[in-house]
Amino acid sequence: MENTFPQDFVFGTATASYQIEGAVNEDGRCPSIWDTFSHTPGATLAGDTGDVATDSYHRWREDLALLKDLGVDAYRFSIAMPRIMPTPNGVVNDKGLDFYERIVDALLESGIKPVVTLYHWDLPQYLGDEGGWLNRKTAYALADYTSVVAKRLGDRIDTWTTLNEPWCSSYLSYGAKEHAPGLGLGPGAFPAVHHLNLAHGLMVQAVRAELGESAKCSVTLNLALNRGDADACHRLDLISNRAFLDPMLRGRYPDELFAITKGICDWSFVQPGDLEQIHQPIDVLGINYYSTNLLAMSDRPQFPQSTEASTAPGASDVDWLPTEGPHTDMGWNIDPDGLHDLLVRVHDNYPEVPLMVTENGMACKDQLVVNDDGSKSVHDADRIDYLQRHLVAARRAMSEGVPLTGYFVWSLLDNFEWYFGYAKRFGITYVDYATQERIPKDSFLWYRNFIASRA
Repeated sequence: MENTFPQDFVFGTATASYQIEGAVNEDGRCPSIWDTFSHTPGATLAGDTGDVATDSYHRWREDLALLKDLGVDAYRFSIAMPRIMPTPNGVVNDKGLDFYERIVDALLESGIKPVVTLYHWDLPQYLGDEGGWLNRKTAYALADYTSVVAKRLGDRIDTWTTLNEPWCSSYLSYGAKEHAPGLGLGPGAFPAVHHLNLAHGLMVQAVRAELGESAKCSVTLNLALNRGDADACHRLDLISNRAFLDPMLRGRYPDELFAITKGICDWSFVQPGDLEQIHQPIDVLGINYYSTNLLAMSDRPQFPQSTEASTAPGASDVDWLPTEGPHTDMGWNIDPDGLHDLLVRVHDNYPEVPLMVTENGMACKDQLVVNDDGSKSVHDADRIDYLQRHLVAARRAMSEGVPLTGYFVWSLLDNFEWYFGYAKRFGITYVDYATQERIPKDSFLWYRNFIASRA
């Protein structure tokens, strides 16, 4: 595959703190809602937890060596609030800040841009005890934490990303039971949606209050690309996408969103001035993309008789249909055209903001092979094909005028995959969880060569 991306296009890879760090009880870190959730019987597959994960808290230098070998322009990683603000009294834990400062400085010494995600789901449990994202106080706590991190790391960060996938930390976490805290409240997730939006706006303001207007700010959304029945697609676009896009980029919620949820939510938690706080200029919109959905309308009522767990409250009359194969090990369909279509659609609707693919990747049933000379390999041709085809789709979108500035492979490492524990492998580096040995897969070698071929 020929690399025709511009010289200033950013190639990177990504991780998240709870998925890789481990060391959950070290250097002053407090429990997060994911520690509590993963230790709840039955909450995760096989009872797996992030207690050790890939032990990157201790092995981060090995991971940095992988990044240098890979030749990426940037590394997207998240900072764990439980390491920075481990108590509700606001006292800062310098050991936590020291850890991330060492990583940032080492990345810069290696010529790799640090792209920081400030919130990737590991909310301190003390905030969870007060309602978590159902409590608007959490948005202000995240802004205070952001100020602390921005003050310490300053202008050494290339891009400040406020939130990762607030769809997951609201609908999956409060509407359904798949992610921490797993409350299954259905429409009870809408306050979490709003408070995450509010946190985004407050966090952007906190960064710029510390660093000035030149600070590069972002947010990452996992926007749904839906196909099938037009009415169903429109309904889910409102609930899954525009509930975040419109307040962040337009300063308002869609009137249609209020209309379709009128029977289950009065939106009284939206207070005067909130939308002005949420609507802050950002420099780039991150998009995480893996697959598409196929939707159809059913003859069920839009609203069930009682509140039930749902990732799409207000759409109980929509069916998710099986998608054509092939599928990844997550059961997700492989649809590179969906990435192209999503990028084009977002640019058409929100042309003022540059875009970046902040996650794209594939879970495979990777098998470790011990070669005759004792070396180890993982032959993941399916993942290479997936990445190639999605990069072609991204480049096609750029040729049609989409201002795409970068692409990050998920993930640098196999890691703790949330509900699925260690059963699913997304990494371009194989991790032997028994020994924590890192083995670059064929996809790692392919991506390294692809990046290098641009020069």
